[in-house]
This record gives sequence, structure tokens and C-alpha cells, in this order.
Amino acid sequence: MKTTAPRRFPDEPDSPRTTELFRRLRAMPGGEEKRRLRGALLEEWLPMARRLAARYQDCGEQYEDLCQVAALGLLKAVDRYDPDRGVSFAGFAVPTVLGELRRHFRDNTWGLHVPRRVQELRSAVRAALQVLGPLTAPRAPTVEELAAHTSLSDEEVRRGLEALHSYRPASLEELLNAETRLTVGDRQGVTEPGYVLAENRESVRRALAGLPARERLILYLRFFLSRTQRSIAAELGLSQMHVSRLITQACSRVRRDVEGDPVASGAPDAPGAEERGSPDVTP
Repeated sequence: MKTTAPRRFPDEPDSPRTTELFRRLRAMPGGEEKRRLRGALLEEWLPMARRLAARYQDCGEQYEDLCQVAALGLLKAVDRYDPDRGVSFAGFAVPTVLGELRRHFRDNTWGLHVPRRVQELRSAVRAALQVLGPLTAPRAPTVEELAAHTSLSDEEVRRGLEALHSYRPASLEELLNAETRLTVGDRQGVTEPGYVLAENRESVRRALAGLPARERLILYLRFFLSRTQRSIAAELGLSQMHVSRLITQACSRVRRDVEGDPVASGAPDAPGAEERGSPDVTP
């Protein structure tokens, strides 16, 4: 069935042919013939749905995606329309399609969940800006002017304005300054490394306090005073190899103690745990 897209305003009555097609559609039982008639009506009115979708193509969504949403709204309108209620199909379909498009923006396109009230404030402020903008040009409408136009409070207008610029989260790679290559991510806070360092130092301090006095002294001479293993061995009357072995064992014990393994770290109830010396030397 070849048809042409209707070119009428929503308040104009349908043609007798359109009314007859919808009456036939409602009277038909389910089947292939009804599906064909339904498809023909959808094809006939699809250009109208596309024109409605085009109203929103500058709102950040792909036009093809908007056309799909508008087509879904049109499908709902075709299935629900009753020509005997005295309303033209265009008058019934246009609000249905627009409602589907608005629900799409409300429910599916926000980068983060935003309360319904904030979305409504955004829509009201956006509509007010479109009306007042040309009247107050070259300046932008003030909060007070927007509040008077929308019958909202100043605070509600401010919330709507904030949401107006928060429809999608900004990319951390977005440039703030093309010359300096400063990005949004460069302006964000970072984790203070000193906190982790302080925690690590406190954990290691407790672990070092549990070492025998000789091992604590060796670690102190090696890592705090930067003494060589040869000089430490000469001072303590040990071989350099023995000092090296003691450093390795002590470091391993401290690491295991910090990681929270009481058996591996040589706790008193661990098999083979050696007796600790008195903490008379603290690195």
C-alpha cells in the first residue's frame, strides 16, 4: 500500500481515508492482514515522527537514535488510537511521540542519576532561557527574571541552571586551556601520599620493635646510617656473609609481620620462634 506522509497540523481533522484505515485496524482480529495495515499506517506517519525527533537533535543525542525513540512513540499511538473519540490522529500522536522523546531524555541519557525534581527544574529553566534570551540580549536573563517567568524560587532556578550544564559528565581528558594543555583531570584532587607513608612507617616501627636487639642494631646501621656490611661486620665481630644473612632474615621477618602473618613473623606461639632481645636499641 503506497501512501504519502500527511502534512497537517495536529488540530486539523484527519482525512476520511485515514479515519477509515484506523477503524479497519481496530475492527480486525490479529493476523497478517492487520500487521500489514498497521505497518502501512506506521510508514505513512513516520515522517511526522522524524520531524518531531529533529526538534531534539541539538540536545546531545544522535538523530538516528532519536528517530528510533520517536518511531516507538508512534507505534504506541497507532496501537492506542481510537478514531471514534473525536480527536484527530495527529492530535493524539504528537503528544505521545513527544512524551516518548522526553522520557528518553529523562531516563536514559543522563550520565548520572539525577532526581526527577531536578530534571523538571532543568526543563523549566531551559524553556525560560529560550523565551527570555532574545528579550534580554546581549546579556543573559538573571536568576530573578527566570524565577519570575517560571514561578520558581531563586534557589530552584539556580539548581535548574546547575543541572543545565551537568547533563553529561565532563571527560577528565577535556582541555581547559589549549595553550597549556591543562585538562579537567589536572584540576582534580589526588591522594596525599604522605598518609600511606605514615601508616607504613608506623607498621614497620612496631615490627622493628619485635626484632632481637642485634638485628635491630644491624638494620639501623645499614639503612639509617648507610654503613656498609663490611664495616658492620667489623664492628660486631661477625663475617660479612653472616651480616648479609641477618639483614635478609630481619627484613623478611618485618615484611611478614607487617602483612599480618603471626606464625611466619615469629610470634611467641609460632613453632621455632626465637627469643626476642630487650628493646635497648631502637632505630
